[in-house]
Amino acid sequence: QGAKADMESDLEVKLSEEKSTKKELMATGNYISSLHSECDWLMQYYDVRKEARTDEIDALEKAAGILRGADDFEFALVQVGASHIRTRKFLRRQRAA
Repeated sequence: QGAKADMESDLEVKLSEEKSTKKELMATGNYISSLHSECDWLMQYYDVRKEARTDEIDALEKAAGILRGADDFEFALVQVGASHIRTRKFLRRQRAA
């Protein structure tokens, strides 16, 4: 009877380990799925993000020129436009969705 009790105890431990392992597997699968969704979003809006980044770099370069005392104020003060602002708002809305 002692051997039977030991085997039943081992069975309970193994079943508990199996349940724990299945939960961990499901959590890992959910994490991978969320990474996949995030990657898809990044790929889908790559061009929009690239354009926004380029616009921002251009605006920063113009601002730096103004701060350095650039002589060409016409170039330095050119309005970048609201396209990068619209792009940012669009990306924020898409990210929140």
